[in-house]
Amino acid sequence: MQTDRFSQKLLAWYDRYGRHDLPWKQNPSAYRVWVSEIMLQQTQVATVIPYFERFMQRFPELSSLAAANTDEVLHLWTGLGYYARGRNLHKAAQQIVEHHNGEFPALFEEVITLPGIGRSTAGAILAQAMDQRHAILDGNVKRVLCRYHAIEGWSGERNIEQQLWLLAEQHTPTQRLADYTQAIMDLGATLCRRSKPRCEECPMQQGCLAAQQQRQDELPQRKPKKEKPVKNTRMLILTNARGEVLLQQRPPSGLWGGLWTLPQCDDETAELKLWVAFELGLNIQQTNTWPIMRHSFSHYHLDITPILAQTLPMGDRIMEAGATVWYNSQQPDERGLATPVVKLLQQLQAAKPL
Repeated sequence: MQTDRFSQKLLAWYDRYGRHDLPWKQNPSAYRVWVSEIMLQQTQVATVIPYFERFMQRFPELSSLAAANTDEVLHLWTGLGYYARGRNLHKAAQQIVEHHNGEFPALFEEVITLPGIGRSTAGAILAQAMDQRHAILDGNVKRVLCRYHAIEGWSGERNIEQQLWLLAEQHTPTQRLADYTQAIMDLGATLCRRSKPRCEECPMQQGCLAAQQQRQDELPQRKPKKEKPVKNTRMLILTNARGEVLLQQRPPSGLWGGLWTLPQCDDETAELKLWVAFELGLNIQQTNTWPIMRHSFSHYHLDITPILAQTLPMGDRIMEAGATVWYNSQQPDERGLATPVVKLLQQLQAAKPL
């Protein structure tokens, strides 16, 4: 009965207050729901909506995404962060075309094998697009369940996560799966928020142990804090006589995989002129060091020292054509750029010439 009351109260609230106008809720095909779920991983709805709409305009069908090149995909992903999501989305689309005749698979066991899709994401896609019964456990759902059941400990610990999966399964109804899935995510995003939860408006308040015990701000318990290490690099804004800027494409995996970035010199002891000559076959004439820019990742901070320099080619060196390009920031083409690069190119537009 408790499970029935949980889902009934949640669905009644959703019918009245839920977010029914989200763009992926309109014509909720498996493709549209899948793209939205990938974009929503670690990113808020308000940020995702314009990216989703641009992405759908460019790639309205799964087949058009599969046929695109990586630069086209990452260009539309620029600024959304966590770029592995975009690369995996592209790879998965190609796999679906190759192995599933271009139709998003309807079997959970097949969906979960696609790049970038885990248990919760697979369940969310199939529940919302095909009304299949699958529990989900994203960050919003974890927060709702931790508070409702007063779960102690960090939700990322394996035993706590297993406990939450059991509770998620128990609370998932047998009908209206698409609505329930959206409802529990909406509850966590709009009322049962990380800070300043709006308990007085919550339909689950009466049965919520955290509310009864006045522990809403304490639960869920946070991950034990570790100080992020700081790494340093020099990012080189190298310009030629035409005012173009040299960009390099990163390897497909790793930091900013597949994106175009400014050349980076991570060796703090390297003499810059010699490094540029050896690595890039260019002669730098004059340099201007800009203030340090900090870019933070989930596991560390990267302190970037931007260095602007004019260049001349060296007669006995030729750069690899496929790995580098002279980029005209006044007339940018469509390629995926790392976020710090976008910021530095914008600063370059406003900076005085050397």
